[in-house]
Amino acid sequence: MEFSTLLAFAAAFFVFAASPGPDNMTIVARTIANGAASGIAYGAGTVVGILIFLTLAAFGLSVLAAEMGVVMTILRYAGAAYLIWMGIRLWTAEPVVPDLQPVNGGGGLVSIFATGIALNLGNPKMPLFYVALLPNMVGASLTLGQVGVLAAVIVAVEVVVIGGHVLLASRARKLLRSPRIVRRVNRTAGSVMVGAGVAVVAAR
Repeated sequence: MEFSTLLAFAAAFFVFAASPGPDNMTIVARTIANGAASGIAYGAGTVVGILIFLTLAAFGLSVLAAEMGVVMTILRYAGAAYLIWMGIRLWTAEPVVPDLQPVNGGGGLVSIFATGIALNLGNPKMPLFYVALLPNMVGASLTLGQVGVLAAVIVAVEVVVIGGHVLLASRARKLLRSPRIVRRVNRTAGSVMVGAGVAVVAAR
């Protein structure tokens, strides 16, 4: 696989990953509300979902994934319901200055990570993205080594995209120094998460 092909793939995937959408909105909202670990956990889950689709597409199973309508729908609705539930919890939460908030436990981060995976596996646009991108940019068939290289490119791009969103949201979080401001931000973040859940459900 030529270096120019990898650069083209990286550029196309960066546009796809960085474009506004439920995932990026949720990463920002979770970081502001619960800290960087929460945003990173959700982002890591989305990356795992993306890599699963890469594997399916590379081995000619993307059409099968696109046809798994019932499973994809269940995953999408379950993930969306979780986002909406977390958004409502944020909206109704008592305002606590971030420095005093308890850090998410391991179990909480695992559930956030799993939600990121579920929402990506239930995203109807993911199989179509790989069906259109891989054959046209890197060929119809890939070796195991080429899949590994593409996976490395995807992870590198996502580190930049997710890291950028978490960094900006973390800086915004440091400005929260009064319960009144925290309440407003919680409700804004909660509204964003509910909106992201609704957007996931509405996606076709």
